[in-house]
This record gives sequence, C-alpha cells and structure tokens, in this order.
Amino acid sequence: MRRVLMSAFTLALVFSASTVFAGERSDPSFFNGKDLSGWVGLIEEHWSVENGAIKGSAPKGLSFNTFLVSKTKYKDFELTFKVKMTKGANSGVQIRSEVENPKTFQCKGPQCDIGQVYWGCLYGEHFGGMMKAAPKDLVAKIVKEGDWNDYAIKCVGKHVTLKLNGETTVDDDFPKMPAEGIISWQIHSGGPMEVTFSNIRFKNLSAPK
Repeated sequence: MRRVLMSAFTLALVFSASTVFAGERSDPSFFNGKDLSGWVGLIEEHWSVENGAIKGSAPKGLSFNTFLVSKTKYKDFELTFKVKMTKGANSGVQIRSEVENPKTFQCKGPQCDIGQVYWGCLYGEHFGGMMKAAPKDLVAKIVKEGDWNDYAIKCVGKHVTLKLNGETTVDDDFPKMPAEGIISWQIHSGGPMEVTFSNIRFKNLSAPK
C-alpha cells in the first residue's frame, strides 16, 4: 500500500482487506480490495480505493458526519481492525444501523466509538446517546495515542462485545439493538483530522454454512 501522508490538512480513513479471520478466510464480499462495489456514500467527494485500501478524505474538514455505507445489511458478525488517529480525531463504526440522511449519508444507530474520550464505548448515533460507556481508567491505560490500536467488534443477537487492545470495554446485552442493519465507517464533522483503519478482518456469523 502506498504510504499515506498524515498532514494536518487531510482526514484519511484507510480500510485494507485481510485474508484471514480466526483461522478462516475473511468474507471477500465485505470489501474486495479492488473497488467500492458493495459500498455507497459521498464517494466522488471523499472516498476512493488505492492499492487495495479504501481511503476517505476531507482536507477542509466537514460540517456534518458522513459515512461509507455497506449496501448489505448484517445480523451477527465479527469485525477486527487496527486504527491509528491524529490527536483529537473522532471516528467510529456503525453496526446494525441505517442511513438517516441520504444526501450526506449521515447514519442512525449503534456506533462503536473511536477517539477522544469515547474510545471503546457503544454510542447511539441519533439513537438515544450513550448506550454503554467504556471504563475511563482502563481506556486511559491502554489507548496508544498517535499509534496503532487494535479494535474488535462482535455482535450476536442483542449482545455486543467490544475490545480495545485486547481489553474488553463493552460486553453486554442491549434490548434496543436492531435485528440487522448496515455497517459503516465514519468521517466525523470538524477537522481537519486523520484516521487510518488497516488489517480489517470480517466474518459473517449469520451466513449460510
């Protein structure tokens, strides 16, 4: 993958395909590593594929949150990735969500939060606010500011487990968790800022065997 210059004037989210998840091949239909087939969003303005990775950029910042959204709705799944952010950046991954504003691709639903004081939390984006806060003392000890952090999401039924650098930050049942929905990656309002997601591994636990 071509080196991405991390400047103060570019917001970059890079999602690279991985071939292995828990000893099995990652689901290639999630992201094929070649183009944005299966995804929608403000692609011409903010999203592209470069050297097998998805890049999102907002060099002048944004006045609204926008997302790269899966066309497929998912039920139960496991998703892991590495994330690296500039100081003060804020992002997240929507799960079992929906597009609320098709013009901006603002999403509504549960969000696995990333950045600032929200690392490892489960937040309801336009969905009622905080669903489960991560332990602040734990997060303060394990977050590597300006470096790579491992993030894991597992959603089965009404139960969601989030892990940050191997430590569990959320592990609970959520009665209001939708039965299914899209997965999407966020470029947050504000900025400029930068976020990089790499080593994405996805396994659809609801897929026919």
